Amino acid sequence: MDKWLIIHKIIIIAFIILNIVRSKTGNVGWIVFYLLLYLSLNLVMYIVRHKQVERIANAAALITVIYAASCFQSMLILLFPMNIFELLSSYRLNKLLMLTASALPFIFLEQDIMGEYGLITALSFIFFFGIQAYFDMVERYESRMDMMRVNLQKLSRNLNENNEFIRQSEYTFKLEERNRLSQEIHDNIGHVMTGALIQMEASKHLMDKDKNKAVELLQNAINLSKDGIEKIRLTLKNMKPPVEQMGVHRIKLVIDEFMTKHDIQVTFVHKGNLDKISPLQWKIIHENLLESLTNVMKYANATTISLELNVLNKFIRFEVKDNGVGTMKVKKGLGIVGMEERTASVKGTIIVDGTNGFSVTTLLPLT
Repeated sequence: MDKWLIIHKIIIIAFIILNIVRSKTGNVGWIVFYLLLYLSLNLVMYIVRHKQVERIANAAALITVIYAASCFQSMLILLFPMNIFELLSSYRLNKLLMLTASALPFIFLEQDIMGEYGLITALSFIFFFGIQAYFDMVERYESRMDMMRVNLQKLSRNLNENNEFIRQSEYTFKLEERNRLSQEIHDNIGHVMTGALIQMEASKHLMDKDKNKAVELLQNAINLSKDGIEKIRLTLKNMKPPVEQMGVHRIKLVIDEFMTKHDIQVTFVHKGNLDKISPLQWKIIHENLLESLTNVMKYANATTISLELNVLNKFIRFEVKDNGVGTMKVKKGLGIVGMEERTASVKGTIIVDGTNGFSVTTLLPLT
């Protein structure tokens, strides 16, 4: 702000000097002296950032202007308004009172300079308070930006802490799951297989002495082994999540990640028996979803996206639709061609429609 005030005062001084040169006024030496003194006092006011020193320097500059204007050149009074605004604003006085104070020189001004003084006063008033309002606004915005930066740092720190907590939780969960699986294998399968091994060893030793007993022990070992194998199968089956749960979960993960990065609302609904969808079909649905979301971000300018997965009697229908600009003539780029090739590999079809927003529908036959 100080820079602009200095420029304003320099312009007024230049105007005063121009008028003095035109009027060929005497006492030029004294006028130059008081102008230099005025400039020096203003520099002190702007350089020494102390409120009391600023007020004293400003008051001295005003006295200098009044004295020089009354004794040597009345045009110097044009410097009075800006300095009186600066001095009184440091006391936080009312703007109307400040404007009234700037009008006091009208009492003793000569008739031929009143118009110029009134114009300079009005311009100085508008300029000073306009600049002050602008820099106050900038300061408020900077304060808000600083607060936003602090909040952003806090959020980033909390996010990092949450991510670390999630990683630790996942690691702990894996350890617990490994421990549970190890304990289950030891308690259930280990004892069964150990019993089968003992009976096979006993059968081996009785083979020459008591063939019937050896056969009986061997049959018991076979039965125990079958039981152990069945328990292994059931344990692995219980560990493995259903295919439909994995497929839906992957789609929801993609949606959550997409909405975290972009300001677009995504809804997802599914109908029908998801057990009928094979792992390969889930893979195609997942890859087509990723490509469709990429196209929405590049071209659609959309605010909402709806996903619908419907398992019908003879085919699977998966639609990705947005509320964006759409297009009457769809140009098939590499993304759409890639989806068509991927879908055609399992004898499916891609339907693209750009008349109402933009939609990509994947049709896959049920095997």
